[in-house]
Amino acid sequence: MIIYLAFSVLFIWLIINSWILYKTRRHYYNLISRSKKESLDEILEQLLAHDKKFSAEIDNLIKHVNEVIKFSKIPLQKIGVVRFNPFGRGNSEQSYVIALLNHHNSGIIINFIHTKEGLRSYIKQVKHGKGDKYELTEEESESVKKSSYY
Repeated sequence: MIIYLAFSVLFIWLIINSWILYKTRRHYYNLISRSKKESLDEILEQLLAHDKKFSAEIDNLIKHVNEVIKFSKIPLQKIGVVRFNPFGRGNSEQSYVIALLNHHNSGIIINFIHTKEGLRSYIKQVKHGKGDKYELTEEESESVKKSSYY
């Protein structure tokens, strides 16, 4: 009786192992047939080659994105305009200040003053919202404060 029980357990164990082996073999052939390669080693080599290729492409894309981010900080992103009357006579506000700034409030301010003789323009460099070499006038400071993203 113990012998029959041992053979029954052995037979069930063989059936389970055969079923696992059959599933593994079918999976292996399924992988090989899809890739049109003859062995798993060739498939793995192909995957490693693709991995190296894609890693190099990703590295190039990362470098390119970092360059784009670096240079995107340079262009002007904010504009502020203030009209004013520099001489206090009359109501005409024909003079104006234009602030052209990046996201760090650095850039240039162009001051256009309208006089009887004509139009005069002045340019000042701005760094972090303050005049670089020259102090900003009240109107210039206001144009920096009013500057907004376009």
